[in-house]
Amino acid sequence: MTTRVLVVEDSLTVRQKLVETLAADREFEVVGEAEDGAAAIEQCQRLRPDVITMDMMLPVMSGLSATEYIMAYCPAPILIVSASTNRGEVFKTYDALAAGAVDVLEKPTGEEPEGAWEKNFLSTVRLVARIRVITHPRARIAERRGGPASTAASPAPLHPAGPALRAVVIGGSTGGTGAAVEILRSLPPSFPLPILFVIHIGQAFARSLSEWLDGLSPLRVRHAVDGEPLPPAGTGCVLMPPADRHLAISEGRVRIHAGPERHSCRPSVDVLFESAARDLGSAAAGVLLTGMGRDGADGLLALRRTGAPTIAQDEESCVVFGMPKEAIELGAAERVLPLRLIGPALADLAATRRAGGRP
Repeated sequence: MTTRVLVVEDSLTVRQKLVETLAADREFEVVGEAEDGAAAIEQCQRLRPDVITMDMMLPVMSGLSATEYIMAYCPAPILIVSASTNRGEVFKTYDALAAGAVDVLEKPTGEEPEGAWEKNFLSTVRLVARIRVITHPRARIAERRGGPASTAASPAPLHPAGPALRAVVIGGSTGGTGAAVEILRSLPPSFPLPILFVIHIGQAFARSLSEWLDGLSPLRVRHAVDGEPLPPAGTGCVLMPPADRHLAISEGRVRIHAGPERHSCRPSVDVLFESAARDLGSAAAGVLLTGMGRDGADGLLALRRTGAPTIAQDEESCVVFGMPKEAIELGAAERVLPLRLIGPALADLAATRRAGGRP
């Protein structure tokens, strides 16, 4: 059975390359081509493709607007195929990921080894096509653009007794961009703990992600600096690693390094979580978000074994129930929560554990 693909790209040269690459593999059938966002929507509704490749900078209607509409009214797995040199296009790519697009791949630059980009493109399309996507209502899209943050009630606090918390560590992969936005927007500006956050995303798109998140979060989001002290409690902020670098905690300091990949990933969630378990123990809280593979599962277990509160995102709210599923099966998650409740749970936990477990 073939995988039916809709290719959306305004450049005839790039569109032909995508179509020819797909056509060379008998697993794929290109059922439609669109050169603007409005045509993409019409063909998606009419053809119901298994997967869509989507450019961001399109005439008539942008790739972002087309992605938002498709995910709200005729959801299909979308792979963003975009350039990374234009800051505005990169930010629109992040917005599209937050609106429900599954993954992002940089357009070919012409400098790749022969056949390397094509092989990566086909394998990524293959993976994206297998993902069961969910509808993203327009109300949620509007909420990301400045509407009120979620006021969902939180479950009972995790580990109400224990030492005062020093930090929260969060990791994610596929779907993690939108998940991070929802969590950060649900935290109060007074959230008192530093958050260390790593996500699997292509190097070309990792460089500006902290800046984009900073514009959406009530907390300051920035790249961490190697050797800086872990911000003290009362200093709510979000620290992320630069592209292609691990993020860790060691002897009360934030560390950035280019150590070996874990699970073919750098940054690796396991590297961050295991360092937090060693350095902070039960004074850290861990959250594992949507993503493919098993990175973060062992690290979340290491945290839980110290007595740290640990959360895994539930299956229903995940774009890909891979990493959280692995952690749950290991017994690493103290609590399995829908995405909308993770931020409120962290806020309650920070308040409860502010003074050694006394609210």
